[in-house]
Amino acid sequence: MNWITNVVRPRIKGLLTRREVPENLWIKCPDTGQLVFHKDVEANLWVIPGSGYHMRMGAEQRLKSMFDNGEWDELSFRDVVPDPLKFRDEKKYVDRLKDARTKTSMKDAVRAGVGDLDGLEVVIAVQDFEFMGGSLGMAAGEALIASLEEAARRGAPFILFAASGGARMQEGILSLMQMPRVTVAVQMLREAKKPYIVVLTNPTTGGVTASYAMLGDVQIAEPGALIGFAGPRVIEQTIREKLPEGFQRSEYLKDHGMVDMVVHRHEIRPTLARLCRILTKAPALQVAEPIRDTDVVTEEELPELEARAAE
Repeated sequence: MNWITNVVRPRIKGLLTRREVPENLWIKCPDTGQLVFHKDVEANLWVIPGSGYHMRMGAEQRLKSMFDNGEWDELSFRDVVPDPLKFRDEKKYVDRLKDARTKTSMKDAVRAGVGDLDGLEVVIAVQDFEFMGGSLGMAAGEALIASLEEAARRGAPFILFAASGGARMQEGILSLMQMPRVTVAVQMLREAKKPYIVVLTNPTTGGVTASYAMLGDVQIAEPGALIGFAGPRVIEQTIREKLPEGFQRSEYLKDHGMVDMVVHRHEIRPTLARLCRILTKAPALQVAEPIRDTDVVTEEELPELEARAAE
């Protein structure tokens, strides 16, 4: 056995060889350029701790953060024709779908589930921007319609987290037809007298904004979200003028009456829970009054307190 070859040389190589660092170990804040540890951002609901910048949040994580104990029943939807127009640009549309499904582990851009939000049954649907830009196609339209029908059948509020670049061009007019179809389903929920609440996330643009994403009984937006029909660059090129600061951002839209409130991601869950209870006239959760250190219980008050505790 050659001790130098078999022992010394491998140890020296191990010391000199650079360790491979995972690509997603650190996240760079798009606003400030700050580098933040990936796990810290994930634990903070994908909000950069220092700057408060709201990163995009996947459908799985969004649903888990909304439902009680992170538990819900996944809704399944009927299959649609995957490539009705046999579309092809630089690559086949069916290949693009396969790539998106492999990347996200989703069938299409919308996931939905039924569960409890602070003890109140709700139906929540989420558009995931990672799946082909959250674009609205036949499958996504079918998922939204089925989710709205399920909410109407259960008599439960419906919450939509919108994130989309608009209609899916690879499906042509068939994707555009989903906008009025989903709008009709929203009207069915209204006839059932159940709330339809929309949370606009970054970005929500195109035909999605022009239809069901702006029909909520209450319109909520996350801070800094881009919301509009055409992008600001397209508008500037069309009108040949510089747009106002913060144009099409959620704060600008709130100031101009397009959305009702801008809510930090950490406050969205309790805000939605309160809205659902108010709009359905459900009783508020009974929260026991905390015992303060300064409270002094006398012997005369003790029997009464024991009787209240027994109830």
